[in-house]
Amino acid sequence: MLTLVAFAVGMGALIAFHEFGHYRVARWCGVKVLRFSIGFGKPLLRWRKDANSTEFVLCALPLGGYVHMLDEREAPVPADQRHVAFNNQSLGKRAAIVAAGPAANALLAVLLYACVQWWGVSEHRAILSQPPAASLASIAGFQAADQVRGVRAVGSDDMQEVRSFQALRWELSQAISKGTDIELGVAINDSSVLRWRLLPVSRLPTREPGALAFERLGITTPFMRGEIGQVLPEGAAAAAGLIPGDVVLRVNDTPVVDAQGLRQYIQSRVDVAGRALPPQVWRVSRGEQVLELLVQPQPYLLDAQQIERMGLDPAASHHIGRIGAYIGVEPESCVARSGGLEGRVSGAYKAWDVARMSLRMLGQMVVGQSSLSNLSGPLTIAEVAGQSASVGLAAYLSFLGLISVSLAVLNLLPIPVLDGGHLMYYLWEWVTGKPVTPQWMAGLTRGGMAVLFSLMAVALFNDIARIAS
Repeated sequence: MLTLVAFAVGMGALIAFHEFGHYRVARWCGVKVLRFSIGFGKPLLRWRKDANSTEFVLCALPLGGYVHMLDEREAPVPADQRHVAFNNQSLGKRAAIVAAGPAANALLAVLLYACVQWWGVSEHRAILSQPPAASLASIAGFQAADQVRGVRAVGSDDMQEVRSFQALRWELSQAISKGTDIELGVAINDSSVLRWRLLPVSRLPTREPGALAFERLGITTPFMRGEIGQVLPEGAAAAAGLIPGDVVLRVNDTPVVDAQGLRQYIQSRVDVAGRALPPQVWRVSRGEQVLELLVQPQPYLLDAQQIERMGLDPAASHHIGRIGAYIGVEPESCVARSGGLEGRVSGAYKAWDVARMSLRMLGQMVVGQSSLSNLSGPLTIAEVAGQSASVGLAAYLSFLGLISVSLAVLNLLPIPVLDGGHLMYYLWEWVTGKPVTPQWMAGLTRGGMAVLFSLMAVALFNDIARIAS
């Protein structure tokens, strides 16, 4: 129920704000608006001040909306009202009315991100876990418990402060999509001197900032100490006598630095044939006691999706060790909060960064550098809406900001039937001095609908594939 409510309320609000942008600028330009509709299908609610005013409608399917303006191209207009018809407005006014929808979504995104900054959000501190031995971060010299304080382009002195692990992931995502190397400023603790290390992001074989890229980069989770969480009754951990709350200190003579390093060790405890290796002595702290337990991880066969995420050879079978217990506890958190002006500036920068990232990913999909599997449809959006709403207000507002920017970017694409397509018509009219002919417009509209429905079909297929997997 929370998922449906969060999705309906969020999408309804974003669509309403988009259409209100069209409506408000149309009224400022003196255009008569006949109907302001949120959703399609059967009207559920109607309201109108009088017979000559705009009719406001709420429909059953809240997956879109429209502003219906007086227009001679759609129906005959009385002579005394032709001056308030959309088609009789100047080119500048028509372009402003069309661009107002995406502009409203962009403005709303800035406001939403600013609200998140003002409200403050609890995020994990940017403290690194142990990177895998073959990862780029490990080769570059990054270690467990490194605190990342800043990020900058190679050769630049302009440092971007890193306040949280989520902020670090965002900076890494942009570097991955650009294929550019960056430098991370790390420290051992809050009072130590900052040291800069090069992270060779350009050596990644992909420009998609997904799970596979972060696995190969070696920065996936924040630092967590090697504590045992939930223990499954039939697993190797239970058989060895491990219980929740045990802190692993050493495995044989090797100190355990963090949960990620312990997980990597457990996964390595199988041979090339998939057989379990001999058990090891684990020294664990349990309250005031220090115990030594004999633990033997059991082999587990990876499926195709896990093999792809870990960057392994898909043509071969792969086994890892497991002990049937969750490793790690909640990472150390901090509250990121900004003041009035700083929050607005941060909100604007965040909205701009998300817009650039979205355009870059779309461009990479067009040229084949990124997979169309990155497109998400209404099912994924609804699922994420419910998840973010369950986390808290700040997470939900951040989600709405992301979708609002996405709506702005999508609607500005030069695809007929979208706002960007209409702006292309006006650009043509401005350059040639002549409007696009009705014949051309009809053909372009059909082509635009075909492109739009194809993208929707791909996005829905991706949604179903994710759910099925």
